[in-house]
Amino acid sequence: MQKYEGLLIHQEQDEQGLIEIVEKNGVRALHFGSSSQQSSLSLTKHNELHARYARAMMAWMLFKERPENVLMIGLGGGVIAKYMLYHFDNCQMKVIEFRQAMLKVARRFFGLPLHRNLKVKIADGADYINQQTTPTQHDLIFIDAFDAEGMAEIVQGLDFFKRCKELLSADGILVINLWGSQNENFKQLVNEIGITFEWRVLFLPVRKRGNIIALAFPADFPAVSMKTIRRRAKYLDSQYQIEFLDFIKDLKRNNGVTLNKVITE
Repeated sequence: MQKYEGLLIHQEQDEQGLIEIVEKNGVRALHFGSSSQQSSLSLTKHNELHARYARAMMAWMLFKERPENVLMIGLGGGVIAKYMLYHFDNCQMKVIEFRQAMLKVARRFFGLPLHRNLKVKIADGADYINQQTTPTQHDLIFIDAFDAEGMAEIVQGLDFFKRCKELLSADGILVINLWGSQNENFKQLVNEIGITFEWRVLFLPVRKRGNIIALAFPADFPAVSMKTIRRRAKYLDSQYQIEFLDFIKDLKRNNGVTLNKVITE
């Protein structure tokens, strides 16, 4: 059966709506009942990130090296979790996913492995964040929570971002996949993140896409120079085949005075 100009290979429905898997031109993609791709996987390069937004979410690598304790809100197809496990073998990952069906889909269609360093909890991501009372701190928190309408409403609000900040280590980074820069909800989210992190936030628009990746840094995050970041980008470009040098250009172009709150000359 053809759908979204590709071959529909799987379709199911849970309480939250449709889950569809479509293949087209050597790419397998996850859809939630619309043409928008939620996750994608190259069928010939399983261990690389196909989607532009997923590669942009790796921009944190410009600012720190090997993470040890990662929290992710939103599993999707599991491609980012799989990528992290593949490249950072000592990284402990915990993923909070609201939909039980998504875990099965991620394992069956996108190759999310059973791994000693990966724990997936089926729960409400915002509830999980708000209920944490243990001193565990994460050096990376990914938020990539979408439904058929766009960004999930549960992962927003000053209280939510304040709690995220409290769960970050001093050298931690909050990485958020945002969408729709022209709507009021996006502007509200930007303001909430900025206020929470005292505008130590960088925004990275994803080229040719509607996504914008926000990188938020706690006040004690170690200073990093532009010279160091450029050096890292050259190495990372060759090591991971991700466009880190382009990320630097786009960060400089789109962040004005906030760039100086995170990067020194």
